[in-house]
Amino acid sequence: MLVEFLFDLRAEGLKVGPTELVTLAKALTLGLHDSSLDGFYDVARALCVHREGDLDAFDRAFSKRFKGATIAALDMVKVLEEWLNDPAKMRLLSEEERAALKALSIEELKAMLEERLREQKGRHEGGNKWIGSGGTSPFGTNGTNPAGVRIGAGGGRSALAVAESRRFRAYRSDVVLDVRAIEIALRKLRALSRDGEPELDIDETIDATAKQGGELEIVMRPPRKPNVKVLLLMDVGGSMDPHADVVSKMFSASKRASNFKRLETYYFHNAIYGRVYRDANLRDAVRVAELIHTMERDWKLVVLGDALMHPSELLGGSWDYSLQDKGRGNDTALAWFQELAHHFDRNAWLNPEPEAYWNGTAEMIGRVFPMYQLTLDGLGEAVRHLSRRGVR
Repeated sequence: MLVEFLFDLRAEGLKVGPTELVTLAKALTLGLHDSSLDGFYDVARALCVHREGDLDAFDRAFSKRFKGATIAALDMVKVLEEWLNDPAKMRLLSEEERAALKALSIEELKAMLEERLREQKGRHEGGNKWIGSGGTSPFGTNGTNPAGVRIGAGGGRSALAVAESRRFRAYRSDVVLDVRAIEIALRKLRALSRDGEPELDIDETIDATAKQGGELEIVMRPPRKPNVKVLLLMDVGGSMDPHADVVSKMFSASKRASNFKRLETYYFHNAIYGRVYRDANLRDAVRVAELIHTMERDWKLVVLGDALMHPSELLGGSWDYSLQDKGRGNDTALAWFQELAHHFDRNAWLNPEPEAYWNGTAEMIGRVFPMYQLTLDGLGEAVRHLSRRGVR
């Protein structure tokens, strides 16, 4: 059963294998699932889901494999045994009923329940035989025999119902990101280097001391510190207004990222004509040529924008001459994008628009920058691309 369930998870795209299979089997052996389907659902989800984007896929696989399983067999046996063996919970029954219960085996009680299900034609309340409520029958809900077998709303919830409710749809990988999801994705964009004041290297000191026959040999080395430098350029205004919220989240998450050695953020409108700006009002200008001159090639360039504009804005000069770099003449925006892409070894364009709308100017810009949709999967792919070494 576990092997088949594992293949169901893999079919839904979850990265699970022998490690998860063995760990899950061990958890079941230890009884961590409390011998119930609910418990198995919780344990399996905790061990097999490694990222929030897979929660929905796990629910689909669980529903497919265990559809129709509403109560574990061991739970049924436990309930029946408690009902038959606990005299304190039988005091409301008559002597004849008590004697009849003692004479029934678990198999007979199950057969009786099946018979009731076949014979009963409608709702029943207050009785001692049929499946109903408010009576002394062992089958039903809200009756006076608390040790009975509950049927319907009074019973425990089914793990399958939890899976089919799809409560985690908001964590699917094709939804727009929130700040926390962006932070988690950006943590994978990291590189460490030896930098700063030397500190004691305990492992190397122990190893060197052992090689010296026990004579203490102190080994010092600079600590490992983050070495990722990111240049973030964000499009604002116009067609980006509907995406202002996600741009703000991206900016916030980037500022909070602790795995960056340096982060520089600038704004532009539609396209870059030789200048970017420190504020979203496009007032405090910085020349792109200056950025290229002062930033080494190992900086990671990330551009966030919908890449949608009139073709003349990309292939010609700006409608506002003041936005252009007067020292460079009338270079087109496409030429500026190409120069930025050529200077930095690794760069990526994050587009908040669905990929179906990447035509026209977005298609042209996509030939200059690797373009990814601003979703959980898209950001993850962009981070993996930026983390690779060497020139793209």
